[in-house]
Amino acid sequence: MSTEEDTKERLKSALWYYVGKTVDEKCLTSNRNATPQFIGALTELVWAQIENVAIDLESFAHHARRETVTTDDVFLLARKNPDLQQLMRDFIAELPRQDGRQRLPGAAKKSKGKDVATRISQR
Repeated sequence: MSTEEDTKERLKSALWYYVGKTVDEKCLTSNRNATPQFIGALTELVWAQIENVAIDLESFAHHARRETVTTDDVFLLARKNPDLQQLMRDFIAELPRQDGRQRLPGAAKKSKGKDVATRISQR
C-alpha cells in the first residue's frame, strides 16, 4: 500500500470513528438506536461530500491562478448559503492574524477592488 493510500485509509478510519461517536451521542440523548450499517453509510456519504468540496475548492483556486485555497474560495463555495457565510465570518473574526491583529470578517485578499465575500454578500 502506498503512502497516499495509507493516509487516505487512516483519514477514512478517523472519520468513521468520529461519525460513530457523534451518532452514538445523538442516539443516547434521543433514546434511539443506530446500526453499524447506518454509521458506515453515513460515513461514506460524508466522505463523498468532503471529496466534492475539495475538488470545488481546488477548482476555484486554480481558476484564480493560485495553488493555495483561501477563504475567498470557501466563501465562494458557500455563496448560496448566507447563514453559513455569517458563521464563517464570525469564526474568521475570532481568529488572530499572524501579525497579532484581529482579522475582519470577509477581509480576504482584494481582487479587482472587492473581495469575494463582499461581492457575494451584495447579491
